[in-house]
Amino acid sequence: MKVTVAHLRRGQRGIIKEFSADAVPLKLLEMGCLPGNEVELVQMAPFRDPLYLNVNGSHLAIRKETALQIEIELID
Repeated sequence: MKVTVAHLRRGQRGIIKEFSADAVPLKLLEMGCLPGNEVELVQMAPFRDPLYLNVNGSHLAIRKETALQIEIELID
């Protein structure tokens, strides 16, 4: 089973492994959502959509649909 950003729990961190460039908006790429960068789930809205993330110091809100496309490796 692949682990994605959508699977993170609050406060959990991971390293972005890969994603389809077509599935992730260019704006997220510009803000540092790139393979090798660390991502942390800061907060989630009701029903887990959208998700509020910290990606290398940038705070982003992304839809769950997009978060499911970003594969990560969990950090203990």
